[in-house]
Amino acid sequence: MNQAHEKTVFFAFRGDAMCFIHVLLNGLDMAEKGMEGRIVIEGEAVRLVPAMAARDHFLHQLFSRAREQGLIVGACRACSTKLEVADAVRRTGIELIGDMAGHPAMAPWLARGYRILTF
Repeated sequence: MNQAHEKTVFFAFRGDAMCFIHVLLNGLDMAEKGMEGRIVIEGEAVRLVPAMAARDHFLHQLFSRAREQGLIVGACRACSTKLEVADAVRRTGIELIGDMAGHPAMAPWLARGYRILTF
């Protein structure tokens, strides 16, 4: 397996928790297998961040594990602001990121040999 296939970044756009569960599960699975899987939360998925931070949310444990393992790179600053969850996202400890007009750019990930998967 070459290095490009050992490094993956998930750009999660959909605000559907049943979709996002796969992002979390795959990121954690890759980490357990010694592969690098990072998560960037974009688009309407930023609304899930404060929801998943609540202890009673069904994704709370997976979200907490991914956050504790450093798999979550950050959440889109522009989308969090537009969707009015920026403060709530900050309170979870997830960094607001976006060096491309407020959005996280994919080009730096590609330049570092990551495969990009979008959800």
